[in-house]
Amino acid sequence: MLKKTSITAIGLTVAAGAITATSSGAFAAPEPGANTEPVPPKGARAQVQVTPNPVWRGQEVTITGDCGGGTGLKAVLSGYSETTPVLEDVRIVDDNPASFIAKGRLSERVGNGVGPVFVDCGGEAGVTLVVTHA
Repeated sequence: MLKKTSITAIGLTVAAGAITATSSGAFAAPEPGANTEPVPPKGARAQVQVTPNPVWRGQEVTITGDCGGGTGLKAVLSGYSETTPVLEDVRIVDDNPASFIAKGRLSERVGNGVGPVFVDCGGEAGVTLVVTHA
């Protein structure tokens, strides 16, 4: 299990990458006639999805995505701290960097709202939000 400082560091890295990308215009619409898609900054290129979403307390979810150039799925972190996880019993089923799969269960301690789900892909990170219902 990763320590609280690791969870915080990953969260801050993803947040800093998103802020940098937004302020530098990396997510801005391409120029008319350009054939390129905007690219997130290095270190924040992993993509992650949680299904089903929204999810109910105790329900099992599947976490999928790609590592965006990272070496493979290393960890799935969720919530705002180790004492308030959004997902519990998270296990990596397939760490394939091109299409990883993990499973978990929504914590019984969450209520209605949203919670972050982070992935550490060995050099690349990603984040999504899961909508929770009590």
